[in-house]
Amino acid sequence: MQIGFFDSGIGGITVLHDAVKMLPNEDYIYYADTLNVPYGPKPKDEVKKYVFNAIEFIYQQGVKAIVVACNTATSITIEELRAKYNIPIIGMEPAVKPAVEKNKSADKRILVTATAMTLKEEKLQNLITKLDNEHIVDLLPLPGLVEFAEKFEFNEQTVLPYLQEQLFKYDLLNYETVVLGCTHFSFYKDMFRKLLPPYVNIIDGNIGTVKNLKRILEEMNSLNEGSGNITFYNSGVKIEDKAKLDNYRKLFKRLDITNE
Repeated sequence: MQIGFFDSGIGGITVLHDAVKMLPNEDYIYYADTLNVPYGPKPKDEVKKYVFNAIEFIYQQGVKAIVVACNTATSITIEELRAKYNIPIIGMEPAVKPAVEKNKSADKRILVTATAMTLKEEKLQNLITKLDNEHIVDLLPLPGLVEFAEKFEFNEQTVLPYLQEQLFKYDLLNYETVVLGCTHFSFYKDMFRKLLPPYVNIIDGNIGTVKNLKRILEEMNSLNEGSGNITFYNSGVKIEDKAKLDNYRKLFKRLDITNE
């Protein structure tokens, strides 16, 4: 049986990329809700409708688990999805916990970047309240990175000025860790690195999510049931056009370079 991956757009490819590396002997469905991306600026109820429609479609394909590879969708729907479906539904959240736990200096701060909706949702706010006893966590929405990624815009001349403008208000010398709390942002890890002091850690929740998926599959005795095949869907339409498939393959190649 296949494993389903879902995101509002192409951001979840960054998680799928890590899954294919860690679990190469599985088959995958990747569903990008390209007709409705981005989710971040939209009303919460509208986003919930899109997510439930997408997850129902994936479920009907006969999958053994679904990864909601979207922090925004996880923050507003994950508990309801788990209550509705009888297969594992694995969500994501910004990697605030490892960032706080690994913070070595009380003088250094943590910057959590994500979509505006993720940052203001109760799920993340409760997590920060629980963990951030020293009040060292700052929040920065970066909606422009989602828009750039969905346009396949990875040109430094376009993206770096946006990042510089957004990060300018922070004294980056005061930070120990930057959390990429939206799966789209991992495409730009190399550009964050150019702007941040060399000692600043850049982390996301991708590997932790895939490790959780692997643990669950092991408990189900459902590991290694495929051959690495990936079927792509855009808002429920199977992608068979060679040019579109090539675009997805190019994203995998970019991540190979970015993560070196």
